[in-house]
Amino acid sequence: MYVADSRGTPAPAVPAEPQAAAPGNAPGRRAALAPTVLALGTVSLITDVSSEMVTAVLPLYLVAGLGLTPLGFGLLDGLYNGVSALVRLAGGHLGDRLGRHKALAGIGYGLSALGKPLLLLAHTLPAIAAVLALDRTGKGLRTAPRDALISLAAAPAERGRAFGVHRAMDTAGALIGPIIAFLILRGAAGGYDAVFTVSACVAALGVLVLVLFVPGRRTAPAAGAAPVSLRGSLGLLRRRDLRRISLGALLLGLCTVSDAFVFLLLQRAAGIADRWFALLPLGTAAAFFLLALPLGRLADRAGRRTVFLGGHLALLAAYALLLTGGQHPALPYAVLLLHGGFYAATDGVLMAEAAGAVPEEHRGSGLALVQTGQALARFAASLGFGAAWTLWGARPALAGAAVLLAAALAVCLRLRPADAPQA
Repeated sequence: MYVADSRGTPAPAVPAEPQAAAPGNAPGRRAALAPTVLALGTVSLITDVSSEMVTAVLPLYLVAGLGLTPLGFGLLDGLYNGVSALVRLAGGHLGDRLGRHKALAGIGYGLSALGKPLLLLAHTLPAIAAVLALDRTGKGLRTAPRDALISLAAAPAERGRAFGVHRAMDTAGALIGPIIAFLILRGAAGGYDAVFTVSACVAALGVLVLVLFVPGRRTAPAAGAAPVSLRGSLGLLRRRDLRRISLGALLLGLCTVSDAFVFLLLQRAAGIADRWFALLPLGTAAAFFLLALPLGRLADRAGRRTVFLGGHLALLAAYALLLTGGQHPALPYAVLLLHGGFYAATDGVLMAEAAGAVPEEHRGSGLALVQTGQALARFAASLGFGAAWTLWGARPALAGAAVLLAAALAVCLRLRPADAPQA
């Protein structure tokens, strides 16, 4: 059980180097986890219950309910991620410039909450696309400021653990959301509308918890530092370590098949009935939840780059199983375990590594640069995979993605690592 630091004072931002034990802590004893991390984890847990209720049913709703082709779904799924990428830089930069990361995160959570009830009114592709764009705008605005708050609250040598705790709490919501959606679809008349209504109520609760319980302390540039500017934020890519991290995230993102496609592929490969489809994200979320903290701790000690690349090896193994596993009864469990392990080894670990490559006053902007490159790459991957599926079929499209991922991993292994194992 983690003991919160009652002061909530952000830890000093310094390069990610081994750090001596803090005063008052015996050598070898873990530092207390900052209350900011726990509070943001609670907000993310609640918000993910809401978001994953929708995510769990959206592919089936669009493909089976509204009759979208795989290419049409790929365009919509690409928009779902691409819009988020376009506004992440704005969210990170404004959080740094104004020194109000909590306020920017709150606006983002609020926009996403607003999009949930609007799904009740959207029954055409353009209307659904507009609502999803609003939701992803909110996600884009909040992600970098939220992660900046986490990184500023954690000691450099403990960032992997802090992000692991946050991602585990976030994923607990991803576990609960599909279960609620599954139960609603089985028991409620007009099931999809009922899912969207409950999701909207839960999202509003998440915003309320953020406002009431997340510390809102204004940050300012260090003494003698130049004011935060857009040019300075974009100039962060001149830093060799951040450029290396961004390039690796972009290359690997170009080969990452979106979650929705993975679940659709798994349903077809294993012959899973439509009524069980909403539970597939649950398997990924369960593996993510169980592995996020252990892999975060491992990244602090064995090297974040090593764990990050290992996560993509797990994803490559999942692709291979989808291509070769046939209808073996263990196939869904193995694929979902590897898929969740991929996220546990990459999501928070990437942010923990990137946080050490940028100064405190540009923390939100630096994290947003990495997130934006990765999100745009996944946007392109979603479009490309949807087009390949439509033109050549699911198996050739997945085989191509696997070959590209193996090639990208080979390139990333040749990039000189910047992080050393943490003490």
